[in-house]
Amino acid sequence: MLMHQLLLRGAERRPDKLAFRWVDRDRAVSYAEAVAGMEAFAGALADAGIGPGDRVTVVAHNGLDYLLTLFAAWRLGAIAALVNVRFADELDYYFDDHRPKVIVYTHDLHDKVRAAAQKTPGVAALLCMDGPKDGALSLPEMVAARLPVPDDPWDEDAIAHLSYTSGTTGRPKGACLAHEPTVRAARCIAERLRIGADDVSFGPTALSSSYQLVGNLLPQLDRTASIHVMGRWTQATGWDAVDAAGATMLIANPPVLEELLTESGLRGRSPGRLRVAVSGGGPVPPTLKKGLRDTLGLPLAESYGQSELGGFVGLGAPEIEPDDGRLMRIGPPLPDKEVAVFDLEDRPLGPGAVGELVLRGGFMKGYWGRPEKTAEATRGGWLRTGDIGFIDRDGCVTLRGRRSELIPVAGVSWYPRDVEEALCGLAGIRQAALIGIADAALGRRPLAFVTLAEGAQADPATMRDAIAGTVAYDLAVLEIRITDSLPMTPTGKISKAQLAERVERGTN
Repeated sequence: MLMHQLLLRGAERRPDKLAFRWVDRDRAVSYAEAVAGMEAFAGALADAGIGPGDRVTVVAHNGLDYLLTLFAAWRLGAIAALVNVRFADELDYYFDDHRPKVIVYTHDLHDKVRAAAQKTPGVAALLCMDGPKDGALSLPEMVAARLPVPDDPWDEDAIAHLSYTSGTTGRPKGACLAHEPTVRAARCIAERLRIGADDVSFGPTALSSSYQLVGNLLPQLDRTASIHVMGRWTQATGWDAVDAAGATMLIANPPVLEELLTESGLRGRSPGRLRVAVSGGGPVPPTLKKGLRDTLGLPLAESYGQSELGGFVGLGAPEIEPDDGRLMRIGPPLPDKEVAVFDLEDRPLGPGAVGELVLRGGFMKGYWGRPEKTAEATRGGWLRTGDIGFIDRDGCVTLRGRRSELIPVAGVSWYPRDVEEALCGLAGIRQAALIGIADAALGRRPLAFVTLAEGAQADPATMRDAIAGTVAYDLAVLEIRITDSLPMTPTGKISKAQLAERVERGTN
């Protein structure tokens, strides 16, 4: 099955049902209208020269035109290559990496898009979502012209989505996701989350992330649910929008869910008709899971995935977990993928043993233009996640951290998440991040940054003493610094690289 086939099938079954709503502009389309829009956008892209295998780059804020451009690219057999607007200063790198034929963008990015496109061979056209610009065609005018659309190439094995990694271990790489395995994964996700036609799904994080593709788009389309996207979330306006939408599902990252919990506490209730929150993009602090459970009675289905998957390694169920000892497990793998744990010699490990999480079945076709990196990441037919964790006897995945983030302290490997979760378990601590900095005596010296809840006060020495009995490390060498905020990646992860840069610059 192809990604846009989900939309076509939805229009056959429930043509008048709300398919997409863009919250910021209050624009919405039914399933039938979405298919008509897809065809009109496909005509515009085809007129600009797009055909099977060509790259259509989208650099835009969340919106309805963004969604219809994606489906139009897939309808033509083209590849949607998505670049987060936060990387607008790095467009030279992204454009040179995948060599787009057409670039679709919003007007506020015109100067940067045009400058980067002029350096990129093979760019046939710039299409501005907001009307004509110097050197760019007007996408709205082309869509309104209802230009002819070629036959659908209908290739399930074709690359549909170029999903860029977060770049935590080097420059971002474009993971090539094909139609069929990604749709198969999405249907398994829909089953795990028990999505139905009455669900209203709300996704306020960037559409450029593959998390939105497999969290808030394809699974919901498989069940003809309604999908809301939002471009400019704030704690108060986001809560209002979720409430007004009557949302039953919130697909977000931990920072957004933290704000949902805080705002719900101020208002004395949760918004909408929420039956489940789904978290992705980064580890979930234990206080957040407990807060959603104990304060709002809201299950949190934590997902764990990567850009390379077109799906998830593990995913929780939309159920309350009453056992605090099991609260931090992510959940079992989905049936479209086989997940295992390997040691350093690629030998499989048994239940509870810590090693690298690996999987086979339904992952990327490879990294765009990087055969060596592809071979390294997929040797032996297994995708190497680079993440350390274990699978318990119930078959649930628990993540300990990135292999690259392990901190060797005086011959002992520290798992940052152990310390981070212990710190987040203290009253008044909102977030925590542990990094290692060079130290002649220790190899690396552990340095933790924490942020505090509003009105909270804390002392670093007291915090260190409070967690001393909860982790298996000598905390005498641990330094804790309180900071106003932590730098975040576009997918909602704490950027430890930027924290390390702060230390090098001597800023907190």
